[in-house]
Amino acid sequence: MAIKVHGSPVSPAAKRVLLCLEEKQLDYEFVLVDLSTGQHKKDSFLSLNPFGQVPGFEDGDLKLFESRAITRYIAHAYADKGTPLISEDPKKMGVIGVWLEVESLRFDAAGQKLSFEILVKPMKGMATDEGAVEQLQAQLAAVLDVYEARLAKSKYLGGDDFSLADLHHIPIVANLMNTKVKALFDARPCVAAWAAALVARPAWLKVIGA
Repeated sequence: MAIKVHGSPVSPAAKRVLLCLEEKQLDYEFVLVDLSTGQHKKDSFLSLNPFGQVPGFEDGDLKLFESRAITRYIAHAYADKGTPLISEDPKKMGVIGVWLEVESLRFDAAGQKLSFEILVKPMKGMATDEGAVEQLQAQLAAVLDVYEARLAKSKYLGGDDFSLADLHHIPIVANLMNTKVKALFDARPCVAAWAAALVARPAWLKVIGA
């Protein structure tokens, strides 16, 4: 049975999974979930993700949700395919694991909300909360200061090789690089070079149809 990703092309979480599959050079079927009609809240989709959020994922009889859990599964289950995203070395994997947590708990905490305020709200005809944007930019800047110090010592967050820790950032980094928040990245040379390399990856360009 083929791998299936149930999601929306505008969802950063769905893009995270698609990107992982592309990096692994795996065949998959993308099943469009129409968020505008509430398809993600219907029973057929809730059987895949009981929280009613995209993406949902199937690999044969295995059903998963939560994009980061899905990418971890893909990275382990298909370790011998495409781009290596994890390491068999416990110490190297320990370092990658640290930055996986940082992305989820610190970077995304500010980045996802900034993306919503600056990009999603205007598309929905909602007003951007500029006060929130200012606070979130300060929060993100503090995280990027730590990234700058890290990336001055290694090409990627998890070490000298691209890994799942970097991949998880790409959808939100790509969103923010198209907004005024790009200045936060540009002000930090190592972060700017890292971000530019991430959004130029062939697998990402394939996901966004560039």
